[in-house]
This record gives sequence, structure tokens and C-alpha cells, in this order.
Amino acid sequence: MKISTKGRYGLTIMLELARKHGNGPISLKAIAREKKLSEHYLEQLASPLRNAGLIKSIRGAYGGYELAKKPRDIKAGDIIRVLEGPISPVEGIEDEEPAKQALWIRIRDAVKDVLDTTTLEDLKQRENDQQQDSYMFYI
Repeated sequence: MKISTKGRYGLTIMLELARKHGNGPISLKAIAREKKLSEHYLEQLASPLRNAGLIKSIRGAYGGYELAKKPRDIKAGDIIRVLEGPISPVEGIEDEEPAKQALWIRIRDAVKDVLDTTTLEDLKQRENDQQQDSYMFYI
């Protein structure tokens, strides 16, 4: 299974909204500018995320998008499934011979487990931990 730019950029949008959660709506233009991505492409991704109830749009001069739930309540798997579809390493697993079928199922289940146990809060925290580890102090 290869995650396309839809899944990667969708996760980028969601992680940016998680970072700024509680500080009001964020425009896709700001995210696109900061991450050097196409605003038009991010707009296309926002629609299915909104329809899935993961984000909500706020209209007006200071509008934009914000998470519809807390970062701890949104899993990476929720985002990937909305934008990429079902998680599967290969198509037609049911048509494979039993030994290969078992392998593909194990791979699928391992990927699902990682995606379904990783929240936006986890990703945000991991990023914070890595930033703290990168500081070096000299005495």
C-alpha cells in the first residue's frame, strides 16, 4: 500500500490544525504558504475531511478550518481512510493462495493497527519530543 499525496497532505492539514487547536480557525492559505503546498489542492482535500466530520469550516474574515474533535479523538487511520479508501497492501487478497493471503492479511492488520492507534495528539507530542531532543546544551 502506498499512501498518495492525498493522504500525506491531508495528514499535514490535520496536524497543522491539531497544533493550533483551541486558537481559532486556520486558513488553508496559511497552511499552504507555510508548508509550500498548493492551496487549491488542499481545498480539494478539505471537502471530504469536512464531510467525514473531522474538520469544520468557519466563515467570515477571520474564518478558516478547525478540528471538529479534539486531537486525541482523531486517529491517523480516520484521515487516511477518508482520503485514500480502504487500507490494503494488495487488491484481491481473497483470490490469493492461502500462504500469501495470510501474509497480506498480517501486513494489512499491522498497518491498520499503527494507523488506528496513532492520534493527532500522539503525532503532535512526538514532534514536541523530537524538538526537545534536538537541543544541545554546553556547560
